[in-house]
Amino acid sequence: MQYMKPQTAAEVSDILARSEGAARILGGGTDLLVQMRSGMIEPETIVDIKHLDGIRDITSEDGGLRIGAAVSGQRLGEHEGAKALWPGVVEACELIGSTQIQGRCTMVGNLCNGGPAADSVPAMIAAAAVVRIEGPDGPRDCPAEDFVTGPGKTVLGKGEFVSSVFLPARPKAASDAYLRFIPRTEMDIAVASAGVNIELADDGTIKSARVAIGAVGPRVILVPDAADAIIGSKLEDPAIAALVRACEAASSPIDDKRGTAEFRTTVVGVLAKRAARIAMTRAGENQ
Repeated sequence: MQYMKPQTAAEVSDILARSEGAARILGGGTDLLVQMRSGMIEPETIVDIKHLDGIRDITSEDGGLRIGAAVSGQRLGEHEGAKALWPGVVEACELIGSTQIQGRCTMVGNLCNGGPAADSVPAMIAAAAVVRIEGPDGPRDCPAEDFVTGPGKTVLGKGEFVSSVFLPARPKAASDAYLRFIPRTEMDIAVASAGVNIELADDGTIKSARVAIGAVGPRVILVPDAADAIIGSKLEDPAIAALVRACEAASSPIDDKRGTAEFRTTVVGVLAKRAARIAMTRAGENQ
């Protein structure tokens, strides 16, 4: 096994492109090291990106924030600007693992795993986050909702890796929220989850919205019909009911030991409803 510590994104891409065997990126390492120790994977090359320029930085950009790929959950949770701008995204990232894991785990790693139950992903998609991908042909951007293509699968091609995630500027009367259901009180994987982002009009009705649901399909799902159901409303009962129906209709969960498909379908609608109400309250407080 080789351990490589390139100094530029171009060098990382070159190493990944030339690697004939399995090459893995080392950012936070909370998944990679566990998988290696358990014998699940035996990569031929470990490419450490933690020392790349800006990779551990949270920087302001065009009114939003660029989150480096090696920014830990703990650091994101302590960043006042991130908590004020996108509280739902921060809360979702803080649900990854334990306090100890938070010191190393990253939002980008959570995304790149391609897991349908990843906590940070519904919140990122609801926030219209954009993923910055570095590769042999230079950088390119991909909307978060298009990044994961299936369980454990992403749009990354040979020689490509994620260097950051951009959380866009947020209008004044807007906010977001994320909720999940787990069997235990902590340290578990979502049985169902929902992220909701809401912007209010001057009259207090919902001007625009994005709703994403997780753990109820092969990947996290953006649900435009759920957003359409609440736009123009103040989350009155008919709008909430339509939101719930849209989320249930978009779900295609499986039965497993952690929950039945029927249970997951019901719970994801409840979570979307509750997250929408939290996001709307927060948006109202920002007016």
